[in-house]
Amino acid sequence: MNRRDFVVAAAGAAALAPLAGWAQDAYPSKPVKLIVPFPPGGPTDIMGRTAAKALSDKLGQQFVVENRSGAGGNIGTDAVAKAPADGYTIGLSAVSSLAIGPYIYTKIPFSVEKDLAPISLVGITPCALVANPGAPFSDLGGMVAYAKANPGKLNYATSGVGSSNHLAAELLQATAGITLTHVPYKGSSQIVPDLLSGTVLMSMESSLATTLQHIKQGRLKGIAITSAKRSRHLPELPTVAESGYPGFSVETWFGLIAPAGTPRAIIDKIYATWRDAAMLPATISTFDGISADLRVTTPQQFAEFIGSENVRWGDLIRKLGIKVD
Repeated sequence: MNRRDFVVAAAGAAALAPLAGWAQDAYPSKPVKLIVPFPPGGPTDIMGRTAAKALSDKLGQQFVVENRSGAGGNIGTDAVAKAPADGYTIGLSAVSSLAIGPYIYTKIPFSVEKDLAPISLVGITPCALVANPGAPFSDLGGMVAYAKANPGKLNYATSGVGSSNHLAAELLQATAGITLTHVPYKGSSQIVPDLLSGTVLMSMESSLATTLQHIKQGRLKGIAITSAKRSRHLPELPTVAESGYPGFSVETWFGLIAPAGTPRAIIDKIYATWRDAAMLPATISTFDGISADLRVTTPQQFAEFIGSENVRWGDLIRKLGIKVD
């Protein structure tokens, strides 16, 4: 995908969309469906429900969350892409579908640049490597040493093939020269019980939120965090970069999208409403509670961001040679 072509395409789609004044004044005149492409209970779901409540409160119509999980977020994102472009179906998608999926999957049922309209970035979280207390290591150096001594025997869970945490783990393996065994789940909320029981020994989480309290209570081990800087929510947890791999940085991002062709007046209204809602203490508190950083961008800025992320992840995936049939 060419970043400039995507931005031009996004701008062109907006120019062709109906701009009648009634669209902004009357919308929404009935409930709106907001599709979250991961299971209930995880950080993505909480972000989606927070956005839905804020939009509902400010626009006077219900924004109803519908969870459609699977394929690293692609199933739910595809449902948004194929919905009528009338503003009554939108979605909260993630880097996994908007910048990773197009390169890691041999076939993907939608085109990011042709079938989707960016609305706004919503939040960013670092990935975190966590382990069961029974794991025979307590830091990244120990994990790498164990993995080298036992190639392929150490398993790790993620929220799905092609997810950002899956790619973070793949990048870590390539960087550290180790081989791990991937155990994909449909979402982060389903991993924690198996991680606590020892069914899986380790997990690369897309957010600290699902495991933060377990780490603080000693029920899980925090191994490393993938962002360039330490998280303010668990400042004692070192980054991968400072654990011996300088320059390593992976974060998971999420944003609001609509079907391509959705009237620009509606796109702008949803963006402006989210911009205002993101300043509310309740919104800030909820995102802080899931260890996420709030983000707001204009539709054009989000389109440019998606384009630059496609370049980054596309290059990395080609370099690592990762493909999923």
